[in-house]
Amino acid sequence: MLTPDLESGARTVVDIAQHFERLKERARELSTAASATNRGYFTPSEDEAVKHLLISYWQSRNALIELVITFQNNRNVAEDTQHQLFLVAYAGALVLVDAARFLRDEFHEKPLVRTKLNEPDPYFGIESDTYEKIQKSLTSPLHAWRLYHAAKYLNAHWDEIKEQSEESLKPLLQLVAKLQDRLDISLERYSIARLRARARELNNVAGQGLFAQALYGLQKAVASFTANLFVKFDHIPLLRKDVASELRKHLKPGDVIITRKEFAVTNYFLPGYWPHAALYLGAPEELHQLGISAHQNMQPRWQKLLDCDATENLRVLEAMADGVHIRSLRSPFGVDAITVLRPKMDAASIAQAISRGVFHEGKPYDFDFDFNRSDRLVCTEVIYRSYEKVAGVEFQLTRRAGRWTLAAEDLIRMALEQNHFTPHAVFSATHHEQLAIGKDAERVLKLTMAK
Repeated sequence: MLTPDLESGARTVVDIAQHFERLKERARELSTAASATNRGYFTPSEDEAVKHLLISYWQSRNALIELVITFQNNRNVAEDTQHQLFLVAYAGALVLVDAARFLRDEFHEKPLVRTKLNEPDPYFGIESDTYEKIQKSLTSPLHAWRLYHAAKYLNAHWDEIKEQSEESLKPLLQLVAKLQDRLDISLERYSIARLRARARELNNVAGQGLFAQALYGLQKAVASFTANLFVKFDHIPLLRKDVASELRKHLKPGDVIITRKEFAVTNYFLPGYWPHAALYLGAPEELHQLGISAHQNMQPRWQKLLDCDATENLRVLEAMADGVHIRSLRSPFGVDAITVLRPKMDAASIAQAISRGVFHEGKPYDFDFDFNRSDRLVCTEVIYRSYEKVAGVEFQLTRRAGRWTLAAEDLIRMALEQNHFTPHAVFSATHHEQLAIGKDAERVLKLTMAK
């Protein structure tokens, strides 16, 4: 049986692979439209569409990078899980390589589009020449060396991997079969890589077997896709146990949790200090008291809510790369900074909002950040679709990169203005060493929002 992490990882890889196919089609259409005119520039509407496409690509790409590298602490997993873990990581790496090669194949010789791919966007934290940096890592001989060993491990264990793959992993097997040739590790490139590779590449996994070496090489190859982003993959979150324990006492069902993880790849290309949001559901007994356990939206999900974590009974509804799911409080608590916004409404309205929110559980994540559709959701959209029009709540969407959006910091600004929400608690080690509550929370939160 798959672990929850592997199930989540498999969903993420499949969803992003499908998203990349949609992005490819839109990219071809935009490129064809611009080329057909022979005018040598993008119109404002085309420019906006290209910018949105790029941000969607960079963000979904970052989610895959983070997924593959988060398996770094799993090199000593049980033997019956190794093949499943490697399949998820390898399929994710192949999707990344395929997307990067698509950009090169389609646009490398088209100056107009290539220039656009390299444009900076300070608001979203996109540096100039990001495309060139990614392509450079893709063509690196050392990159080829790492991927060669990963491919070699996969080929040696392919029959076993297929036999051990549960139904939920079958789409990954299909992805690998489809994309394997995209690695393009020629004998010449491998020979050059072998000459340049150094023994210390695998020093920290020496003696751990071919699986650990193959996974390590795969992760190093994917990590090179981060270009010049400052990423620290062994970072320990700053939310201390004593602070987390105190914060638990202050939470109430319906609270909006806003978080930040330092050094997370998925922070990049999202504006602001606070990038992520989740809806706090509370303990099962609290939801039962609110009458939510019997609601038609909750009934088919109630058992999942009970079973999602045997050692933590507090729950959130959270959209992450693997989709919108009921998770334990461990998920938003594994962070460096956290703030809690409390809705200014009665218990009946809170129950209504939570019941509306859980209707969207199970939907995929929306890397397009399109609030005009509800079949895929981003993290803040969970809050939006839960609370919009409940007790008079109205959200002001903002147009960013061609889409109407609601950022996590938009929610914080609403709370600071006492607009349907109020700041209740905040912890940010770089701004205040302890958990701040009430008026103190408002003061600290303003510090985090200062530009």
